Amino acid sequence: MAQLNFTQPPFDVLTPAERQSIKKHTQVRYLEKDENLNQNDKNYFFVVVKGNITHTNNSDGEAKFVGDFQAVDGHNDWFHPIANHNYTASIQTLLFQIDGEVIEKIAAQNRLIRPLLNGEVADKIKALKQRHIKKSQPTATNDDIEQQQLMLQPITNINLIPAHFVEETDSMTTAAKTMTNAKLKHVLVRRQIFNENHPTKSNYHNVGILTDTDICRAVSEQIDLANTPCGKYARFKLKTLEHHQDISEGLLTMLRYRIHRLPVIDDEGEIIGVLGQSDLLAYLGHHSHLITVQIEQATDLNSLNDAVEMIGQYIRGQQQNGVKIGIISRMVRALNVQVFTKLWRLIVPEAVFQNTCVIVMGSEGRGEQIMRTDQDNALIIRNGFSHPDLADFAEQFNQGLAQMGYPLCDGNIMMTNPMWRQPLNKFEKQISTWFSLKDPNYGVWVSAVLDSHFVCGDESLLDSLRKHIKIAHANADPMMIRQFARVALQFGDVGQWWQRFTPFKNKNSTADDIDLKKAGIFPLVHGIRTMAMEHDILHVTSTKARLKALARAGVITQERAETLTETLNFFIDQRLAVALSTEDKLARRVDPTTLTALERDLLKECLSVVKSFKAQLTSHYQLDYA
Repeated sequence: MAQLNFTQPPFDVLTPAERQSIKKHTQVRYLEKDENLNQNDKNYFFVVVKGNITHTNNSDGEAKFVGDFQAVDGHNDWFHPIANHNYTASIQTLLFQIDGEVIEKIAAQNRLIRPLLNGEVADKIKALKQRHIKKSQPTATNDDIEQQQLMLQPITNINLIPAHFVEETDSMTTAAKTMTNAKLKHVLVRRQIFNENHPTKSNYHNVGILTDTDICRAVSEQIDLANTPCGKYARFKLKTLEHHQDISEGLLTMLRYRIHRLPVIDDEGEIIGVLGQSDLLAYLGHHSHLITVQIEQATDLNSLNDAVEMIGQYIRGQQQNGVKIGIISRMVRALNVQVFTKLWRLIVPEAVFQNTCVIVMGSEGRGEQIMRTDQDNALIIRNGFSHPDLADFAEQFNQGLAQMGYPLCDGNIMMTNPMWRQPLNKFEKQISTWFSLKDPNYGVWVSAVLDSHFVCGDESLLDSLRKHIKIAHANADPMMIRQFARVALQFGDVGQWWQRFTPFKNKNSTADDIDLKKAGIFPLVHGIRTMAMEHDILHVTSTKARLKALARAGVITQERAETLTETLNFFIDQRLAVALSTEDKLARRVDPTTLTALERDLLKECLSVVKSFKAQLTSHYQLDYA
């Protein structure tokens, strides 16, 4: 007789006492082909041992297929019947029937099983990630599991360096003595406040930092330390962290801006301490810093490639440790930006570096890239600047990235293409043309510039381009936003793959594979991009940030934003899992037979979220009309 498998979800998180209770209230149920469960069965919880249950909904008078429940390769689907829905055995089927009251009682007290049985999609995805963290290393100790969660802890969990201040009019000697007495390598510098905003929240920060490096520079310049105000050498406009932000944000900021100290501010905007890079790294025991050092020390393409290979190892380690996909992708973008910057530095003279701006676009620009897939980059050139070798530099850059495993873009959205290597004024003119619907490829190109992210050079060039995008959007053809939204529907809904998904499926067949990008990622990303553009949310590029901004603007609810974020993360997470477990580096397709019952259930629900989101776009932008 078959036994209930307590090693499979959702029962693998039950305590021994809870498992015993389940056993006492479980019986076997057999259904002939075409036999239905009845309305009284809604009081039970079912696990499919063998066979197939077809689920349909006829609440509106016409039966509609919803999905199948079955057992595949030892992974058993489970379900709790919904009133007025039909559950029919499409073949001879064997079920475990468990008392629903027992399940409800256990779910009420077991925090790990509760969201799997009763939660919304976002709750279920979070629960799945928690399980992966606990199960990624079967022999992991409690300390190991705790270490994996450190990235999500508040920044204040790390001992901050006390804030020591001097005035900008104080001498360099006074600053040096303050640093010596405090046994620090830096001191914060106050200057006169010229506006009502708090210095750390203003564009004109009135708190700066002076480090031992600055003092060494002053000494090398042979200045009179006793009579030179430290404000002359201090650096203002500091990057800061808010005390409630998590540790991953601190690490990302340090990596992105290549800084070693971050003032931390409280709710009133007051500096409560300084986060030091050495303290952060000591707390994490993290090796991303080693990658950063390798990148900085690279002297040629070969040594830079070694650092890129380390990024791949880092991704695998983070995924196995159960770190959230959003944190991994943003960290990878920060590391990739350092790689791209170093490569550009190795290629171009300083004059070119200072008068150009390298940007990345697409998933790399949104911070949602994991694998080394197609390049999407461009070069903005300062108006009036020219160099005879710019085309050659662009060729070296794109080919260098290709040699390190970042494939050339099939759509030729790269700086080797003259269209993506232009002076700022020509870029602006080109963007205005795209918004006027005068080019059939406007949708692809507008999407690219909306997702643009600064890499290196003069960031003000990208800032100017973004300002022009806002102007071009305001003056756009009235039909532009509607036509732009229609692109999100270009790929049809996934067929009812689970209807054909049986235990007897040929394992070599790929007919039922799901294209994660077409079925899930692209409709969400582009639809949310469209909504953000409609509401002039052009200052952020990531899908998560766009959803947060849409929720703050009241366009969607906070709950809807969270569901769409977690759904997108689920698809990206599955794509990463495919890339790490197969030779498919594009990692677009997943075979449902390789998923656990829980992952299959979540895939069904996430595809349903995408379907409802596309319906929302269709209704809002009236896309069902020609």
